[in-house]
Amino acid sequence: VSKQILEQVLRELQPLCTAEQHFIEEFFQLSQDPADPQVLEVSVGTMSSPQPNTSLGRGTEPTTQLLSEIFSCLEPELRAFLEVCNKAHPFGCLQVLVTLSDSIFEMWGSSSALPSSFLNTVLGNMLLLAKSSFNKCIGTLCKEIEEVKVPSKMKGGILPSVSRFEEFVNFSEEVFRKARRRGELDKAHLRLAGSVFSSLNSPSSASLKVNTDMVMMENFHHIHCFLCQKKIQCLEGTKREAKQKYSKHMEKYVTQYLGQPLEKLNHFFEGVKARLAQGVKEEEVSFQLAYSKQELRKVIEKYPGKEVKRALETLYRKIHKYLSPEENLLPVVWHAMEQEFLRQYQEFEDLIQRCYAGSGIAMDFTMEDLLSYFNSITRSN
Repeated sequence: VSKQILEQVLRELQPLCTAEQHFIEEFFQLSQDPADPQVLEVSVGTMSSPQPNTSLGRGTEPTTQLLSEIFSCLEPELRAFLEVCNKAHPFGCLQVLVTLSDSIFEMWGSSSALPSSFLNTVLGNMLLLAKSSFNKCIGTLCKEIEEVKVPSKMKGGILPSVSRFEEFVNFSEEVFRKARRRGELDKAHLRLAGSVFSSLNSPSSASLKVNTDMVMMENFHHIHCFLCQKKIQCLEGTKREAKQKYSKHMEKYVTQYLGQPLEKLNHFFEGVKARLAQGVKEEEVSFQLAYSKQELRKVIEKYPGKEVKRALETLYRKIHKYLSPEENLLPVVWHAMEQEFLRQYQEFEDLIQRCYAGSGIAMDFTMEDLLSYFNSITRSN
């Protein structure tokens, strides 16, 4: 409603001010230069001027002065009305900015007679006011996103800062859908995206009662999917960064959780790799007390095939419990875990062949066994 009223007010202002200007010029016989084609260019310039204009040309000064006195209440009334429009909705300043900007361009572009320089000044000032209100709104929203408190009982899922960003983008894109200019909105989107990324990396996000990498993975994945859907040109870089962060956190999440099913084996072979990195020859590793054939057999005995399968089943249930169903990342994460698990297994096999050649030592399960474990768990869930 406020949008329609504002459009009507702006539509009716031009003929009123133009008619009054013509009357004053004729009645008082004010000298006036011929219409200058540069006036429109000067008028448009007020839209990006950092300070309100008070005069737009020497030839129009007497007329402008008289109009300023006749319509002395116009600018204060417009300011008050814009304030009401801003308060009509939490993001009302967006609608005011678009309506005012579009109406001014339409007014200047479609009329054969240019609006009075007085009206140009008033509307230019109103547009600066609308931009200021918009920037204050974005600044407040950025602060709100950066300082948002994560509920203490929240165990994961999409964080409040991400939801707030999504809400703003959806609303603003609808408001600016047919706008003639969107430079202000693009700058706002980039500011807000920076605040969201900052909030995700803040200590409050890290204090959640579940794995932090899992939460980061889900939220950056959500942002990436959302931006893929919206196709906003200025946020292409943000979309790519979200994908990179999503992939990085998923890799960390998978690596951390994979240490659990074969934790002692993993620890043993990390030690073997450290010895090799220090210059110990492959054939001499087994003579190191902590990495002897006997010690390797002891570790391998702790991981019979049945135990490994049971550990993987427990791991799957744990991941299923904490991953939010909305993002549907369980199949992706589980496949990544399978690939990483197989890679680790192959690495262990290679180290046994290189450092314990001819010992006859082998793990209790094969690559084919592992594949069957994963397939069985996937099918049964």
